[in-house]
Amino acid sequence: MTTQGTAPGRRGPPRAQPRGSKPAAALTRESILEAALAMVAADGLAALSTRRLGERLGCEAMSIYHHYPGKQHLLDAMVDHAIGSLEWPPEDLAPVERLRFAMYAYRAMAHRFPALFPLVALHRLNTETGVRFIERILHLVQDVVPDAELAARHFRTVGYYLAGAALDETSGYAKGPSAAVPVSDEFIVRECPRLVAASRYFKADQWDRTFALGVDALLQAMLRDAGPQNTKRGR
Repeated sequence: MTTQGTAPGRRGPPRAQPRGSKPAAALTRESILEAALAMVAADGLAALSTRRLGERLGCEAMSIYHHYPGKQHLLDAMVDHAIGSLEWPPEDLAPVERLRFAMYAYRAMAHRFPALFPLVALHRLNTETGVRFIERILHLVQDVVPDAELAARHFRTVGYYLAGAALDETSGYAKGPSAAVPVSDEFIVRECPRLVAASRYFKADQWDRTFALGVDALLQAMLRDAGPQNTKRGR
């Protein structure tokens, strides 16, 4: 005589996956980070949540916490990934050219991660990756300007310029919020002739020349402050 149900030692039918979901792959820190970066790139930083990330990975949000104890830990890892992607200059370049190379590399990083970059620009770089990054840039600056105080001030000035330029190019002025009642084009033409004349140089096809102008000005100021005895550092 048999009874209804599952016979001993045999498994019942497999549980159906919810419609629209995919089978969950084995989670790793790397797969979670990759999915989070892709989500931010597609939908913006504000859209990132562990719930939505879990849906993307086919797992519960709590599963993510086994690898990242909280969302802030994940954000830290994303910032570390971005700054860790910088290409560093060859050692055979002159000191000033190594610094120029690093400045352009930072800008390139911002363009690789435009949706993430506002977080990178404002994040305190106090992880191991972050402080090593700061140390390395300070080293590049101090190779040009040996004086410790001047090097620190030039380091900060370079930071101001790179953060501002990269923010403007990736998510800045033209993409920012508008006034509730913006002025008309006719008003600008009538009242702001200098703005009209200058506006063509604000376009994306002009960014390279503008960025180069700022970099050159900063490096020339460093060479000036390095003093005559250190001019050869820029060669």
